[in-house]
Amino acid sequence: MAAKKTATKVSDSASVDAYMARSKHPLTEVAAELRKTILAADVEIGEEIKWNAPAFFYTGDMEASDPKEYRSYLVIFNFFKKDCIRLVFWRGDRVKDKSGFLEGDYPDGRRLALISSKKDLASKKKVLVKALKTQLKHIHE
Repeated sequence: MAAKKTATKVSDSASVDAYMARSKHPLTEVAAELRKTILAADVEIGEEIKWNAPAFFYTGDMEASDPKEYRSYLVIFNFFKKDCIRLVFWRGDRVKDKSGFLEGDYPDGRRLALISSKKDLASKKKVLVKALKTQLKHIHE
């Protein structure tokens, strides 16, 4: 018997718009460009505010799973540092990045990418999009 498929939640761009409008982070403009880049990577990427920051997830059908596994999540912004935006790639270990874009070796599979300016984003845009597309390929595993 085939596993039951279920639709993930819908994107909540309005809450992200409101969050971004209130943001006092020094790199808010960079975050806005990052947001556009991530959403443009694939039509099945949605967004919401989760863990007090923009979070991006797969919006298509997938097998039902424990919601606490956060299987549909791709990347979450982290604004803790003021000199960069940390991107937390959920299951980033599956990307198998050899470029150095993704850092860390967390046991749960998370990996980090740091973006410090629009110029930095421009230089990393191609590998960022590739990482997102690779995550999407593995979303059903």
